[in-house]
Amino acid sequence: MTLDEYNRYCSSLTATSHVVQWRGAHVWKVGDKVFAIGRVEGNVLTVIFKTSPLSYDILKDQAGLRPAPYMASRGMKWIQHYTSPGLNDTDLAEYLSESHRLVALGLSKKKQKELGLLGC
Repeated sequence: MTLDEYNRYCSSLTATSHVVQWRGAHVWKVGDKVFAIGRVEGNVLTVIFKTSPLSYDILKDQAGLRPAPYMASRGMKWIQHYTSPGLNDTDLAEYLSESHRLVALGLSKKKQKELGLLGC
């Protein structure tokens, strides 16, 4: 997945916003809460995303994936896709969708309704 494909995919999810911060990271949010962080390092797109506890346990030791620096050290279930082989584009997109869903579920019901997220 390229940076443009990553940004295009994240923008297709409901009620998202985008900001470039933290030394050029493309940060995607839902309801002002981060669900994905992407940046090009060298010629590789690295992406950090939130996971369920089960997905975290499955992904954390796979080649090209690791617990996300900083976030995982604080007990959060976030994975960094940082090198090959990592995830293929289809699987990465599915995990980005799941991250979006998990973060949206953490918003208040009122905020979810305002953003049109109920039922997502």
